[in-house]
Amino acid sequence: AEALASNRDMKIAAARVDEAAGLLGTTRAQLFPQLGASLGGSRAQSSERGITPLPATVNPINNQYSAALNVSWEIDLFGRLRRATEASQAQLLATEEARRGVALSLATTVANSYISLRDLDRQLEVSRQTLVTREESLRIFDLRFKGGFVSEMELSQARSEVETARIAIPTIEQSIAQQENAISALLGRLPGPIARGKAVAEMGLPLPPVSLPSSVLERRPDIRQAEQTLVASNAQIGVAKAAYFPTVSLTGLLGSSSVAFSDLFSGPARVWSYGGTLAAPIFTAGAIAGQVQAAEARQQQALEQYRKAIETAFREVDDALIGGLKSREVLDARIRQVAALTSYARNARLRYDAGYSDYLTIMDAERNLFQAQINESQARAQALTAVTTLFKVLGGGWAAATP
Repeated sequence: AEALASNRDMKIAAARVDEAAGLLGTTRAQLFPQLGASLGGSRAQSSERGITPLPATVNPINNQYSAALNVSWEIDLFGRLRRATEASQAQLLATEEARRGVALSLATTVANSYISLRDLDRQLEVSRQTLVTREESLRIFDLRFKGGFVSEMELSQARSEVETARIAIPTIEQSIAQQENAISALLGRLPGPIARGKAVAEMGLPLPPVSLPSSVLERRPDIRQAEQTLVASNAQIGVAKAAYFPTVSLTGLLGSSSVAFSDLFSGPARVWSYGGTLAAPIFTAGAIAGQVQAAEARQQQALEQYRKAIETAFREVDDALIGGLKSREVLDARIRQVAALTSYARNARLRYDAGYSDYLTIMDAERNLFQAQINESQARAQALTAVTTLFKVLGGGWAAATP
């Protein structure tokens, strides 16, 4: 919610919607008469020594005042303005769908970024637990070395394992800080810590329904945007073809004009005019035909983009469904692997304590367990990410598509 309200890309997308709405209002306004008003005044002096001298009784300084209402209206006989309005309306809807697309991508990115953050938290937890375990082993080995029960080589191996676990911690801590900063940027914040909720292992893995109707893809913002762009392109063809036909415009003026402001609104000062204009192209050397051809080509491009968006949607959904299924299989295998390696590490230490195996066996078991725990956390994060990816490619989840 915070990202949708404060993210910079979301605000830019919302401003683009406002821009498209303003352009629609400008285009639609041309369907109606345009009324204006003017009020003017001037004072001028004529030359008394010009080509035509002024009589002595004429004042060379004169005033002129005027007030008028004027109206103009293009009668849309051939649908140019209606088609232009239709194109602007579709473009507004396409821009709104683009905003929805930004919101959907942002929500998915925030979810995935948070999942990655909790995955890193789990990796840090595993690394710290491993470090504590290995430090305890080193303490015991140090006591045994002093008692002459283990060699210096085994003690050195134990120290090496401690440092290996210690090295992993600052690297993961750095990644956590960078991930928090990345999430802060998505939220429209300055860099800072991110509050934590459930751990990765506590997050649910919702299952999509067994079958999904293809109609669910109709709500994908990219498909709806491509559809509205196609509608706008079709309308623009009508605008271009309308240039072949005449345009009819009506104009009118009603006002008054006087040399004295006190007489400006008197009956004798009244002025008026009205008229009409019919303009039609006769010879344009193919200019209009070129505009129509360009509009038709843009419509063809929009049509192919629409078809491509549909094909992309089917591919992405299929990929996401497969990815979700296989990521769950990998996660299940990782969980079983951790359980097996936990048992292996425990038995290896028991055998070492009983004198049946060497320390290398313990080292191997603990290294494998450490890596398996990291891999399990990553596999769980990938399974969760697969859910959010499916949510995105379905245009906002599958809840509405469930029978």
